Amino acid sequence: MRPPEELRSDFPALSQAAHGHPLAYLDNAATTQKPRAVLDAVRSFYEKDYANVHRGLYDLSVRATEAFESSRRRVADFLEAASPEEIIFTRGTTEAINLLASSAGRSLLQHGDGVLLTEMEHHANLVPWQMLRSLGIRLHFLPVDDEQGTIDWNRVEEIAKKHRIRLLAFTHVSNSLGKVNPAAEICARARSLGLLSLVDAAQSAGHQHLSVREIGCDFLAFSGHKMCAPTGIGVLYGRQELLDLLPPYQTGGEMIAEVRLDQSSWKSPPHRFEAGTPNIGGAIGLRAAIDYLQTVGLDAVEKHTASLASYAASGLASIPGIRILGPRNHRAGIVSFVLDKVHAHDLVAFLDQEGLALRAGDHCNQPLLRKFGLAATARASFYLYNLREEVDRLIEAVEKTRRYFAG
Repeated sequence: MRPPEELRSDFPALSQAAHGHPLAYLDNAATTQKPRAVLDAVRSFYEKDYANVHRGLYDLSVRATEAFESSRRRVADFLEAASPEEIIFTRGTTEAINLLASSAGRSLLQHGDGVLLTEMEHHANLVPWQMLRSLGIRLHFLPVDDEQGTIDWNRVEEIAKKHRIRLLAFTHVSNSLGKVNPAAEICARARSLGLLSLVDAAQSAGHQHLSVREIGCDFLAFSGHKMCAPTGIGVLYGRQELLDLLPPYQTGGEMIAEVRLDQSSWKSPPHRFEAGTPNIGGAIGLRAAIDYLQTVGLDAVEKHTASLASYAASGLASIPGIRILGPRNHRAGIVSFVLDKVHAHDLVAFLDQEGLALRAGDHCNQPLLRKFGLAATARASFYLYNLREEVDRLIEAVEKTRRYFAG
């Protein structure tokens, strides 16, 4: 991996100042900045090759279609999927999980079946499954045992047998705790029990090597904008034999095989699930982002971000009144914390004045934070372009804020 100082020059947004300080962008769990390679790819498409896809016989449409479908092939290679037909383009992780929940609720899941989740799930991997309760689908939860994010995965078998579980859905990396769950081990356990598995990879795609073949999952979802690609583009991966069983999520143009006034039939996956004109530019941007990240090296990205998070957690822990969530060891590039007597929103507002961009709130993890007696935390999250010096600035600014509120 090139030094982070060099990589920063690839990201135009990082060269600016904030409140008179160099911008330290530490909100990468929410979204990442975009390198010139991605910006140039999207701009080039709209300037030279833009047309609707799959529908035109003229040269411009053929070029646009090839660019769009080559992006699908690139994603399949990136995930080590068996074929491009296992890659469905969505608006992001949220739509991908809504698609699966809606379609599986009408096919793979039956009245009385159970879906097993964890207490650390993002709302996007909780609320879509709650919507299936009207179909007689029941939800069950693996508890998070402590603020480090410990889960007893041995309980899967007990719960599965007791409650007729059909699907296990879990986050690969917790967006609040930075906890890395052992996805391959969990999916192997699910498979041995006859359960389907869904991996929410929103915080792991583009941050580490990701292979659906190695993980052994049935479904996997991620968002492009958290891995250098534009917003509005994401992916649902599904094993071909399972996608063939799913009914459409939305209907309209493109996903139709034949339409009569009284009935219609659908195309095969993935086009069955891509009604209407897709985000062509977003898919092309995603392909460029994958190319960029694989040039940088995903193993190096994972190592770098974990190192920064460990350094940040250690430094913040030395500040009186700090409470840090997440594992002590093997943490992804995320550190959530609270400062005694200072609301997380006030803390982050103070840090902003020092040029530090963090996020404050419940991070779409309300049930988990409520369990810990918290309404909000401050969250620093790191990516390939972040520097150790930025972590030093963060620690210094939090201490400065503590002294200010201490009077």
